[in-house]
Amino acid sequence: MPHPIADRTGTLMDYGLHIADFTWRSGAAGLGPALAAHVRNAEAAGIRRITVMDHFWQLPGIGPVEHEMLEAYATLGFIVAHTEKVLLHTLVTGVIYRHPALLAKQVTTLDVLSGGRVGLGIGAAWNEEESDGLGFRFPPVAERFEQLEETIQICLRMWSDSEEPYDGAIWQLQRTLNSPQSIARPHPFLMIGGGGEKKTLRMVAQYADACNLAASPQIAHKLDVLRGHCDAVGRDYDDIEKTAMIRVDPSSTAASVTAQTAELAALGFTTTYVFSTGIDEPSRVVELLAEAMSE
Repeated sequence: MPHPIADRTGTLMDYGLHIADFTWRSGAAGLGPALAAHVRNAEAAGIRRITVMDHFWQLPGIGPVEHEMLEAYATLGFIVAHTEKVLLHTLVTGVIYRHPALLAKQVTTLDVLSGGRVGLGIGAAWNEEESDGLGFRFPPVAERFEQLEETIQICLRMWSDSEEPYDGAIWQLQRTLNSPQSIARPHPFLMIGGGGEKKTLRMVAQYADACNLAASPQIAHKLDVLRGHCDAVGRDYDDIEKTAMIRVDPSSTAASVTAQTAELAALGFTTTYVFSTGIDEPSRVVELLAEAMSE
């Protein structure tokens, strides 16, 4: 893989392409070729990670709910076939959408078929409107976080050498067999997304390889909270990758992108996932990131 860029402070900063909007000039009929070209161009430009949302409707703030949205794991499989080096994962999977064993098997399958390039991004889910519309049960927040922790534990169990049963409060598995096993060892890349201070960041400290936080005035405080959870569970804070997410739009420039990422790098973030709104030609996003990486 190409080496991550260094920001002006000398801190290494990696860019990820987060594809959150599929409403492109190509239209739905041309979406397959357009997406294939987009991810190939991103990889050729030196982008080292590509992620997709795990939603079924478009999100408010990005576009109308009726706009195009592709199912995440089928889309990742398509992207696997059109890339060679990039790390791929969801940003992030809503825990309520899939049985934990199915999710572990999906990620394992893609990891194997990609040669060890597919990980899991996961969170507690939040989109009640989407869930109600499509008939997904949307449990109370405490239950969703209980599901999140059990799902992470099940995935890690299935990615281990153990086939022992799992007996949780929500899920019970009689045999955690997973064959073929993931190529990425000891397990596929695991990111927990979200900035909840009591539960989410505690789970990051306990289980995850990486966190993902929205760029906001509270972001430095969130890192302080994460550090406290790491101290509480005996985890080295520096072992956890700190990643953030920023938005670009038609007014964004390479200078504005690098200014944002320099601020994040100064706080200790090493990867910034970039998503776009209002840009209907995906090559423009790649061009913008390539220009930012060259500054």
